[in-house]
Amino acid sequence: MQVKHASCSGFCRGTQLLSLQPRPAARNAGVLLIRAAAKQADLQDRTPTERLRLNNLSPQPGARRPNKRKGRGYGAGQGGSCGFGMRGQKSRAGGGASRPGFEGGQTPLYRQMPKLRGIAGGMSAGIPRFVTVNLQQLNTKFQDGEQVDLDTLQQKGLLNLSGREASLPLKVLGTGNLKVKVTVAAEQFSESARKKIEEAGGSIVDVPAKIKWTRAIGKERKAAAAAKA
Repeated sequence: MQVKHASCSGFCRGTQLLSLQPRPAARNAGVLLIRAAAKQADLQDRTPTERLRLNNLSPQPGARRPNKRKGRGYGAGQGGSCGFGMRGQKSRAGGGASRPGFEGGQTPLYRQMPKLRGIAGGMSAGIPRFVTVNLQQLNTKFQDGEQVDLDTLQQKGLLNLSGREASLPLKVLGTGNLKVKVTVAAEQFSESARKKIEEAGGSIVDVPAKIKWTRAIGKERKAAAAAKA
């Protein structure tokens, strides 16, 4: 390597490599201290000032970008199709979102699957079997000695039965406390309701369940009517 000295006007050959000279120890220590201080300051800046809670959760900056305003021409930078593609229903004018379950005109999956009857098909699951009333509702509308049944409950506005509910029987539940002495006529009572009605001095009338019509019962009634005639 050629090294130019200050004392000579030309170049002389030397064996000393300037690029491989070791740095002084004091200089290395100073650089390390500066780097450590900068790293510590960076960590302090990253330390959150507020604890992470459910009420202060939010996406990171840049994680949620605004939706593209498609269909605004060439100036929007989305090409000739404006981001809608070349073919298909969603590329046509007015052919936006379709109804749930639509599969482009082919037979959808919910029509390909077989139907199941009964509870397995969800047809009768969750359908109420009774019209219910709680004991605490009777305190505001009834007085001592009155009769409580489906007719009086509808007259006093505690029940508004229509459609399928109009043919359902009454069931009394024991929510609340009964403060009046009434006669309650219903098809079913909960255990707590029976106990509270008796403790309040009232009486219970068990209404017989409505007989479900069957073909055999229909034949018996028809034969009995024919015999009377």
